[in-house]
Amino acid sequence: MPIQFSPDYTITAKIAKSLMRIEAVRERVLHLPVTPTVLASLRETARLYTTHYSTMIEGNRLAPEQIESILKHEGHFPGRQRDEREVKGYYAALAKLEQWAATGTQVSEKIVQTLHGIVMSDGRTRVKPTPYRDGQNVIRDATTGAIVYMPPEANDVPSLMRAMLKWVHDAQDIPCPIVAGIAHYQFATIHPYYDGNGRTARLLTTLILHLGGYDLKGLYSLEEYYARNLGAYYEAISIGESHNYYMGRADADITEWVEYFVEGMAVAFENVLKRMAEAESQGSADQSTLLRQLDPRQRRALSLFQQSEVVTSKQIGELFGFKPRTSAQICKDWVESGFLEVVDPSNRARKYKLSEPYEELIAQ
Repeated sequence: MPIQFSPDYTITAKIAKSLMRIEAVRERVLHLPVTPTVLASLRETARLYTTHYSTMIEGNRLAPEQIESILKHEGHFPGRQRDEREVKGYYAALAKLEQWAATGTQVSEKIVQTLHGIVMSDGRTRVKPTPYRDGQNVIRDATTGAIVYMPPEANDVPSLMRAMLKWVHDAQDIPCPIVAGIAHYQFATIHPYYDGNGRTARLLTTLILHLGGYDLKGLYSLEEYYARNLGAYYEAISIGESHNYYMGRADADITEWVEYFVEGMAVAFENVLKRMAEAESQGSADQSTLLRQLDPRQRRALSLFQQSEVVTSKQIGELFGFKPRTSAQICKDWVESGFLEVVDPSNRARKYKLSEPYEELIAQ
């Protein structure tokens, strides 16, 4: 019988302090208006940072400017095909993750398996959920080749994954950052795939945080914190008296990992404030009054109008991952609230533009 998931950790003073830092920044960012232009720029920078650092942890050799070139379909680097594929897969998974978070799609085995499928693709989001491994895998020291960790047997993986996800759903009385950190640790512990475990673990962590209200407008990158000191990352997540799952890893005290994880969140969140301040100092003034009138979805929808003066309900639906009926209803509500105006009233190709007051935001 597989060992069931029952995380053992203690809320230390260090964890409590990091949680308070996280909440302080979260509150400030949620109520700090930023122009759509600045927001879009900062969000895209965060995506590029996240993609670069998460793939770099796995040995990807592409530089940030090369990654940006690849994602814009402007560059190709001979001999780096695998690196290019990793970047495209991770970036696509990030986009899909944001879509799931926007629609409140809860974490499930199918979501995890689909996330892994996208990670392992060449940038496609329409993939089949990938089944868990069917054999034993091991983690070896890159230098010596020695086994540094032996995950659980393949037969135990499905029940362990179900136990982990059930715990995530049931952990309503535990702060979301701790839940996300423990899920990250446990996914790495189970190592349900032959490849792509680290990237999928980090994406799953981000999805849990976004669903829990810790998306921070999509502006932070936990991966940057990990990658800037890989030794500390590996040391924090390598817990247990033995390299065998059944002989120490499964029932280890993971307090040190939780301390490391929430400290990283606090640092990543605080970096967002610094970058927002830098962007503002470069001459991008906030339209505080107008922006405060908009809800989070409306603020995000402004990015569409930066690209085109008029948009369709289909485009708005694709931005959030909504079905056509939901998209049409949201557009109707936004027209009634004065956010949008109808340009083409035909039912088949109804188009919308921003109402006059909000055009100022895009003009800026």
